[in-house]
Amino acid sequence: MEARELSIAGVFEFTPRVFPDGRGVFACPYQEEPFVKAVGHPLRLAQSNHSRSRRGSVRGLHFADVPPGQAKYLYCSQGALLDVVVDIRVGSPTFGQWDAVRLDAVDFRAVYVPEGFGHAFMALDEDTVISYLCSTGYNPGAEHGIDPLDPALGLPWPADVEPLLSSKDLEAPTLAAAESAGHLPSYADCLARYRELRVS
Repeated sequence: MEARELSIAGVFEFTPRVFPDGRGVFACPYQEEPFVKAVGHPLRLAQSNHSRSRRGSVRGLHFADVPPGQAKYLYCSQGALLDVVVDIRVGSPTFGQWDAVRLDAVDFRAVYVPEGFGHAFMALDEDTVISYLCSTGYNPGAEHGIDPLDPALGLPWPADVEPLLSSKDLEAPTLAAAESAGHLPSYADCLARYRELRVS
């Protein structure tokens, strides 16, 4: 498995070997040893999520309060999607910056999103399936959203795909409004959380 750090420090793309044969395909999208070598600590697993989405469906931009936050390890097992990670940690040198990776059921790439980042994706094919490994369980009181169509963010959604959003995501604030309201995680709190994970 190959690991590549994205343009925002701490966010990684993992690419496994894929083994096709006459029966189909085998791949291992998550492997602990290369993950720990790249990230610096094991992936804590509290919950796994599965979603199936129509072409154009946008889920996000979601994040959780830190501490403890919620880290995610995501891969696409059917179809294809554009996965986007945004640094929303107030005080971070890369605050407001994003990176994007295509995930699909051909290469089985995965993305690791640490605590304190905003995450969203758009399904590019019908019946796109994504699996999430999450470090903490669902906690509705600690989970929030930012408008994934916020023009100030300029996220790279394909122009030829009509975005489909939930009412909750349509009503989410812009990044600037969420910052003004004090809803975003702080860079200092996130760094403290990462240090805690590395020594525990």
